[in-house]
Amino acid sequence: MGTALITGASAGLGLEFAWQLATAKHDLVLVARDAERLERLAGQLRAAAGVHVEVLPADLADRAQVDRVADRLRSEERRVGLLVNNAGYGLGQRFVGGDLATQETAFDVMVRAVMVLSHAALGAMVPRGRGAVLNVSSVAALTTMGTYAAHKAWVRTFTEALAVELRGTGVTATALCPGLVRTEFHERAGLTRDSMPDAAWLDAEKVVATALADVRRGAVISTPSLRYEVVSGIARMLPRSAVRALSGDRRMRASAKVEDEPGTSGRDA
Repeated sequence: MGTALITGASAGLGLEFAWQLATAKHDLVLVARDAERLERLAGQLRAAAGVHVEVLPADLADRAQVDRVADRLRSEERRVGLLVNNAGYGLGQRFVGGDLATQETAFDVMVRAVMVLSHAALGAMVPRGRGAVLNVSSVAALTTMGTYAAHKAWVRTFTEALAVELRGTGVTATALCPGLVRTEFHERAGLTRDSMPDAAWLDAEKVVATALADVRRGAVISTPSLRYEVVSGIARMLPRSAVRALSGDRRMRASAKVEDEPGTSGRDA
Protein backbone atom coordinates (compact mmCIF):
# COMPACT_ATOMS: atom_id res chain seq x y z
CA MET A 1 0.00 0.00 0.00
CA GLY A 2 3.01 2.32 -0.08
CA THR A 3 4.97 4.15 2.60
CA ALA A 4 3.91 7.15 4.71
CA LEU A 5 6.26 9.43 6.64
CA ILE A 6 4.72 11.07 9.71
CA THR A 7 6.28 13.87 11.75
CA GLY A 8 5.31 14.23 15.40
CA ALA A 9 4.45 10.54 15.24
CA SER A 10 4.97 9.68 18.89
CA ALA A 11 1.90 11.45 20.31
CA GLY A 12 -1.47 13.02 19.60
CA LEU A 13 -2.77 13.01 16.05
CA GLY A 14 0.58 11.73 14.78
CA LEU A 15 0.21 8.60 16.86
CA GLU A 16 -3.33 8.06 15.55
CA PHE A 17 -2.12 8.57 11.96
CA ALA A 18 0.51 5.90 12.55
CA TRP A 19 -2.01 3.36 13.81
CA GLN A 20 -4.63 3.98 11.11
CA LEU A 21 -2.09 3.91 8.29
CA ALA A 22 -0.45 0.76 9.66
CA THR A 23 -3.87 -0.90 9.97
CA ALA A 24 -4.43 -0.03 6.29
CA LYS A 25 -1.14 -1.87 5.56
CA HIS A 26 1.01 1.17 4.81
CA ASP A 27 4.67 0.91 5.71
CA LEU A 28 5.77 3.79 7.90
CA VAL A 29 8.61 6.17 8.64
CA LEU A 30 8.12 7.64 12.11
CA VAL A 31 9.71 11.00 12.93
CA ALA A 32 9.87 12.64 16.38
CA ARG A 33 12.49 13.66 18.93
CA ASP A 34 12.14 10.78 21.40
CA ALA A 35 13.93 7.77 19.87
CA GLU A 36 12.97 5.41 22.69
CA ARG A 37 9.30 6.25 22.39
CA LEU A 38 9.43 5.83 18.60
CA GLU A 39 11.11 2.43 18.89
CA ARG A 40 8.46 1.25 21.33
CA LEU A 41 5.70 2.41 18.99
CA ALA A 42 7.41 0.83 15.98
CA GLY A 43 7.52 -2.52 17.77
CA GLN A 44 3.83 -2.31 18.59
CA LEU A 45 2.91 -1.43 15.00
CA ARG A 46 5.02 -4.22 13.52
CA ALA A 47 3.48 -6.78 15.87
CA ALA A 48 -0.10 -5.61 15.43
CA ALA A 49 -0.19 -4.77 11.72
CA GLY A 50 2.70 -6.70 10.20
CA VAL A 51 4.06 -3.65 8.35
CA HIS A 52 7.59 -2.35 7.90
CA VAL A 53 8.30 0.56 10.25
CA GLU A 54 11.39 2.78 10.17
CA VAL A 55 12.33 5.03 13.06
CA LEU A 56 13.91 8.37 12.20
CA PRO A 57 14.54 10.44 15.36
CA ALA A 58 14.81 14.14 14.53
CA ASP A 59 14.33 17.51 16.16
CA LEU A 60 12.60 19.59 13.50
CA ALA A 61 13.85 22.79 15.08
CA ASP A 62 17.37 21.73 14.04
CA ARG A 63 18.07 22.46 10.38
CA ALA A 64 20.60 19.66 9.95
CA GLN A 65 18.11 17.14 11.33
CA VAL A 66 15.34 18.47 9.09
CA ASP A 67 17.66 18.00 6.13
CA ARG A 68 18.16 14.37 7.16
CA VAL A 69 14.40 13.80 7.05
CA ALA A 70 14.25 15.60 3.70
CA ASP A 71 16.91 13.25 2.32
CA ARG A 72 14.76 10.29 3.38
CA LEU A 73 11.81 11.77 1.47
CA ARG A 74 13.94 12.11 -1.67
CA SER A 75 14.99 8.46 -1.64
CA GLU A 76 14.04 6.61 -4.81
CA GLU A 77 15.00 3.23 -3.37
CA ARG A 78 12.52 3.50 -0.47
CA ARG A 79 9.85 5.76 -1.90
CA VAL A 80 7.47 7.72 0.33
CA GLY A 81 3.99 8.12 -1.15
CA LEU A 82 2.39 10.15 1.67
CA LEU A 83 3.96 12.86 3.81
CA VAL A 84 2.07 13.85 6.96
CA ASN A 85 3.46 17.13 8.34
CA ASN A 86 1.94 16.86 11.79
CA ALA A 87 4.56 18.06 14.29
CA GLY A 88 3.44 21.08 16.29
CA TYR A 89 2.69 22.42 19.73
CA GLY A 90 1.21 25.33 21.67
CA LEU A 91 3.70 28.01 22.69
CA GLY A 92 2.24 28.82 26.10
CA GLN A 93 3.20 32.49 25.94
CA ARG A 94 2.32 35.82 24.38
CA PHE A 95 4.58 37.26 21.70
CA VAL A 96 5.09 40.65 23.37
CA GLY A 97 7.24 40.06 26.42
CA GLY A 98 7.69 36.38 25.57
CA ASP A 99 10.92 34.57 24.87
CA LEU A 100 12.01 35.17 21.27
CA ALA A 101 14.02 31.94 21.08
CA THR A 102 10.86 29.98 21.93
CA GLN A 103 9.03 31.79 19.13
CA GLU A 104 11.82 31.05 16.66
CA THR A 105 11.86 27.36 17.58
CA ALA A 106 8.11 27.11 17.04
CA PHE A 107 8.45 28.84 13.68
CA ASP A 108 11.15 26.37 12.63
CA VAL A 109 9.02 23.36 13.59
CA MET A 110 5.61 24.49 12.32
CA VAL A 111 6.57 26.58 9.28
CA ARG A 112 10.12 26.05 8.05
CA ALA A 113 10.10 22.25 8.49
CA VAL A 114 6.74 22.00 6.69
CA MET A 115 8.16 23.96 3.76
CA VAL A 116 11.44 22.02 3.56
CA LEU A 117 9.85 18.59 3.88
CA SER A 118 7.06 19.40 1.43
CA HIS A 119 9.65 20.57 -1.10
CA ALA A 120 11.64 17.35 -0.71
CA ALA A 121 8.58 15.09 -0.91
CA LEU A 122 7.03 16.82 -3.90
CA GLY A 123 10.33 16.87 -5.73
CA ALA A 124 10.24 13.09 -5.63
CA MET A 125 6.48 12.58 -6.07
CA VAL A 126 5.77 14.83 -9.06
CA PRO A 127 8.15 13.04 -11.49
CA ARG A 128 6.49 9.76 -10.45
CA GLY A 129 3.03 11.22 -11.06
CA ARG A 130 1.57 10.11 -7.74
CA GLY A 131 1.71 10.93 -4.06
CA ALA A 132 0.16 13.18 -1.44
CA VAL A 133 1.13 15.73 1.19
CA LEU A 134 -1.08 16.22 4.25
CA ASN A 135 -0.25 19.30 6.31
CA VAL A 136 -1.86 19.70 9.71
CA SER A 137 -3.22 23.23 10.13
CA SER A 138 -6.04 24.22 12.50
CA VAL A 139 -9.27 26.19 12.70
CA ALA A 140 -7.05 28.63 14.59
CA ALA A 141 -5.67 29.59 11.17
CA LEU A 142 -8.80 31.69 10.68
CA THR A 143 -8.28 33.62 13.92
CA THR A 144 -5.72 36.11 15.25
CA MET A 145 -4.73 34.11 18.32
CA GLY A 146 -1.02 34.70 18.51
CA THR A 147 1.85 33.26 16.53
CA TYR A 148 0.39 29.73 16.70
CA ALA A 149 -2.55 30.96 14.64
CA ALA A 150 -0.15 32.74 12.29
CA HIS A 151 1.85 29.55 11.77
CA LYS A 152 -1.28 27.53 11.05
CA ALA A 153 -2.58 30.24 8.70
CA TRP A 154 0.68 29.95 6.77
CA VAL A 155 0.28 26.16 6.59
CA ARG A 156 -3.27 26.45 5.30
CA THR A 157 -2.45 29.05 2.62
CA PHE A 158 0.77 27.26 1.66
CA THR A 159 -1.14 24.01 1.16
CA GLU A 160 -3.79 25.70 -0.95
CA ALA A 161 -1.03 27.22 -3.10
CA LEU A 162 0.55 23.78 -3.48
CA ALA A 163 -2.79 22.32 -4.56
CA VAL A 164 -3.02 24.91 -7.34
CA GLU A 165 0.55 24.26 -8.47
CA LEU A 166 0.04 20.48 -8.41
CA ARG A 167 -3.03 20.38 -10.67
CA GLY A 168 -2.62 17.77 -13.35
CA THR A 169 0.45 16.16 -11.78
CA GLY A 170 -1.26 13.24 -10.05
CA VAL A 171 -0.01 14.55 -6.70
CA THR A 172 -2.28 16.23 -4.13
CA ALA A 173 -1.94 18.57 -1.14
CA THR A 174 -4.43 18.66 1.74
CA ALA A 175 -4.59 20.91 4.81
CA LEU A 176 -6.20 19.33 7.86
CA CYS A 177 -7.96 21.99 9.96
CA PRO A 178 -9.30 20.40 13.15
CA GLY A 179 -10.67 22.12 16.20
CA LEU A 180 -10.18 20.84 19.74
CA VAL A 181 -9.13 17.18 19.72
CA ARG A 182 -8.84 14.83 22.70
CA THR A 183 -5.06 14.30 22.71
CA GLU A 184 -2.16 14.99 25.05
CA PHE A 185 -1.47 18.14 22.97
CA HIS A 186 -4.01 19.98 25.09
CA GLU A 187 -2.86 18.39 28.34
CA ARG A 188 0.60 19.78 27.65
CA ALA A 189 -0.91 23.21 26.99
CA GLY A 190 -2.80 23.06 30.30
CA LEU A 191 -6.21 22.85 28.60
CA THR A 192 -8.57 20.42 30.33
CA ARG A 193 -11.78 18.88 29.04
CA ASP A 194 -13.92 20.91 31.45
CA SER A 195 -12.48 24.21 30.20
CA MET A 196 -14.59 23.97 27.05
CA PRO A 197 -18.06 22.52 26.32
CA ASP A 198 -18.13 18.78 25.65
CA ALA A 199 -19.45 19.40 22.14
CA ALA A 200 -16.28 21.32 21.27
CA TRP A 201 -14.09 18.23 21.55
CA LEU A 202 -13.39 15.81 18.71
CA ASP A 203 -12.09 12.24 18.86
CA ALA A 204 -8.63 11.79 17.35
CA GLU A 205 -9.75 8.59 15.64
CA LYS A 206 -12.51 10.39 13.73
CA VAL A 207 -10.32 13.37 12.89
CA VAL A 208 -7.63 11.15 11.36
CA ALA A 209 -10.15 8.95 9.54
CA THR A 210 -11.73 12.05 7.99
CA ALA A 211 -8.34 13.46 7.01
CA LEU A 212 -7.22 10.26 5.30
CA ALA A 213 -10.54 9.95 3.47
CA ASP A 214 -10.16 13.54 2.26
CA VAL A 215 -6.61 12.83 1.07
CA ARG A 216 -7.87 9.84 -0.91
CA ARG A 217 -10.48 11.99 -2.67
CA GLY A 218 -8.04 14.84 -3.28
CA ALA A 219 -9.70 17.43 -1.04
CA VAL A 220 -7.65 20.57 -0.45
CA ILE A 221 -9.16 21.55 2.92
CA SER A 222 -10.21 18.91 5.44
CA THR A 223 -12.30 20.19 8.36
CA PRO A 224 -13.49 17.28 10.50
CA SER A 225 -17.03 17.55 11.88
CA LEU A 226 -19.97 19.66 10.81
CA ARG A 227 -19.66 21.89 13.88
CA TYR A 228 -16.19 23.07 12.90
CA GLU A 229 -17.18 23.45 9.26
CA VAL A 230 -19.85 25.87 10.50
CA VAL A 231 -17.38 27.66 12.80
CA SER A 232 -14.87 27.97 9.94
CA GLY A 233 -17.55 29.27 7.58
CA ILE A 234 -18.60 31.93 10.07
CA ALA A 235 -14.97 32.93 10.71
CA ARG A 236 -14.39 33.39 6.98
CA MET A 237 -17.49 35.58 6.59
CA LEU A 238 -16.98 37.78 9.64
CA PRO A 239 -15.24 41.13 9.23
CA ARG A 240 -11.64 40.84 10.38
CA SER A 241 -12.34 43.45 13.04
CA ALA A 242 -14.89 41.05 14.55
CA VAL A 243 -12.44 38.14 14.33
CA ARG A 244 -9.84 40.22 16.16
CA ALA A 245 -12.36 41.12 18.86
CA LEU A 246 -13.40 37.49 19.33
CA SER A 247 -9.78 36.35 19.36
CA GLY A 248 -9.22 38.46 22.46
CA ASP A 249 -11.64 36.31 24.46
CA ARG A 250 -9.83 33.81 26.71
CA ARG A 251 -12.20 30.95 25.91
CA MET A 252 -11.61 31.55 22.23
CA ARG A 253 -7.86 31.51 22.83
CA ALA A 254 -8.27 28.18 24.57
CA SER A 255 -10.07 26.78 21.53
CA ALA A 256 -7.03 27.78 19.49
CA LYS A 257 -4.93 25.52 21.74
CA VAL A 258 -2.85 28.33 23.18
CA GLU A 259 -2.78 29.39 26.84
CA ASP A 260 -1.31 32.61 28.19
CA GLU A 261 0.09 31.17 31.42
CA PRO A 262 3.87 30.63 31.38
CA GLY A 263 5.30 27.15 31.54
CA THR A 264 2.38 25.36 29.87
CA SER A 265 3.81 24.81 26.43
CA GLY A 266 5.06 21.39 25.37
CA ARG A 267 6.63 20.04 22.23
CA ASP A 268 5.83 16.73 20.63
CA ALA A 269 8.19 14.04 21.81
